[in-house]
Amino acid sequence: MSDAPKPAAPVMPMIERRRIEANILKYVYETLKGRFGTEEAQKLVGESVRAAAVAQGRELAAKEAEGTSLGSFADLLPQWTMEDALRLEVLERTEKSFAFNVTRCRYAEMYREMGLGEIGHLLSCQRDGTFCEGYDPKLKMKRTQTIMGGASHCDFRYSYDDEAEKG
Repeated sequence: MSDAPKPAAPVMPMIERRRIEANILKYVYETLKGRFGTEEAQKLVGESVRAAAVAQGRELAAKEAEGTSLGSFADLLPQWTMEDALRLEVLERTEKSFAFNVTRCRYAEMYREMGLGEIGHLLSCQRDGTFCEGYDPKLKMKRTQTIMGGASHCDFRYSYDDEAEKG
């Protein structure tokens, strides 16, 4: 046995992970839509993706040796921006506030190209706030518009409330 360190496992870009998930979910969505109608299909897909986002937040939080914070959260952002998946304009980054605009979203482009534009907000946008629930309940996100919803940019505003109960 060698004492040489093992190379780190390659990190899958998040946009590729989302493409794989969407390739499966599009068939689930179409099946649900055919059986229950569009409204119920969207509700079920939304609930499922929301649960996955919270679970992913918990999973990544568990890997934070020194605990979670707004800083540790902001340090995760490269996983979502990898391969130019998101273009950001950072407006502010402090211990209590992290504000940025997304000026290009390849996730939205990808979902539209896949014919999933009508549920792109469920597959991607809704994850942003719900991820925080699993990662750290003290982390709050506010957003008033998205590219997926037709806006020129997404306005992400995160805050960290030390007074909030940690889950």
